Amino acid sequence: MTGPKSWRPARPIPGAAVHSTRFLVSLALLSLAFFAASRLIPVSSSSGPDPDMLRAARIMDDAIRAVHECAESRPAGIDPRSDVNRTGFIGLESSPITTSPGHLEAKRTSTNPNFAAAVVRMLKEAGVGRGDPVAVGASGSFPALGVATLAAIRALEAKPVLILSLGASNWGANDPAFTGLEILDCLRRGGVLDVRPVALAVGGENDDGSDMSAEGRELLAGKIEASGLPFLREPDLAANVRRRMAFYREGAGTSSIKAFVNVGGSWANMGTDSRVLEMKPGFAESPPAVPAPEKRGVIQEMTSRRIPVIHLLYVKGLADRYGLPWDPVPLPRPGEGLLFAPAARPSAFTAVLALAYIAIVVAALAVYRIRSRD
Repeated sequence: MTGPKSWRPARPIPGAAVHSTRFLVSLALLSLAFFAASRLIPVSSSSGPDPDMLRAARIMDDAIRAVHECAESRPAGIDPRSDVNRTGFIGLESSPITTSPGHLEAKRTSTNPNFAAAVVRMLKEAGVGRGDPVAVGASGSFPALGVATLAAIRALEAKPVLILSLGASNWGANDPAFTGLEILDCLRRGGVLDVRPVALAVGGENDDGSDMSAEGRELLAGKIEASGLPFLREPDLAANVRRRMAFYREGAGTSSIKAFVNVGGSWANMGTDSRVLEMKPGFAESPPAVPAPEKRGVIQEMTSRRIPVIHLLYVKGLADRYGLPWDPVPLPRPGEGLLFAPAARPSAFTAVLALAYIAIVVAALAVYRIRSRD
């Protein structure tokens, strides 16, 4: 009687390893060849920059010239030590109507005329088109961004509905003789932009200038009363937001507000819920959480009504997100910079090449499997 046969491993098929190695080497060479070909084929791009973006940047460039002339004609003139590009949009380090700290480099960066083009892109992301009302809530802290927003709205032939707060942080429109109100008047006289706010506010803490001097509060209240425009002075946040929403609805007429643009860090727009500080600058793809009404600013109220929000604060983040330079000297020309770079896309031949590569690889694998069985 014989015992059980001992197990022996199957003998490898002669030449199988050689065929496998050859196949892998061939596949690798084929992949390299297709990769090299794809790199040598030029990609197609769009025909040029978005004409609406370019138009907005040119309007903003005209606005800078007009504000420069107005600022230069004043007895104080323009201080070239702070306003190195002599735009007229840079204010004072401190004044009676200054509300909060501000950074000079951020204020200078915001005077780039191509910020208006970036706002066009944001407005289009929000779905704004011709004739659409756009609510704008601007403080005096970033006057150039406020004007850039109005330039973008004009370029799109949309309708601005502006509420302006006159208080401003350091280096903003904080010169008592040249506030946001005087800047709008300058642009109107220069034939660049003709926008009248639907309401004015002192701004600052509680929207009543609690964080500025008594002299500053009185000065701004006098300006607002002399303007003949509605005076928003409501220190209760929920009531303030209700009044602002009513002004926006009235200003929009028979149409619905299509988007809301917040410029600066207004108490009434931001609210008092700390989560608003988590908002990324620019078009708000992820709007902030909506808190209880007593903490809710206009940003969150618009969000609760499913109205898209554009957030123009944190200038460094805006510049990085939209490819704009930080504190440039001199200012870029309209249409200049990464923001206007045409988006490259694969050509039709590249797509055909990719499909051919996939087909050849699939066919080669099928043939290899068949031969491996033989």
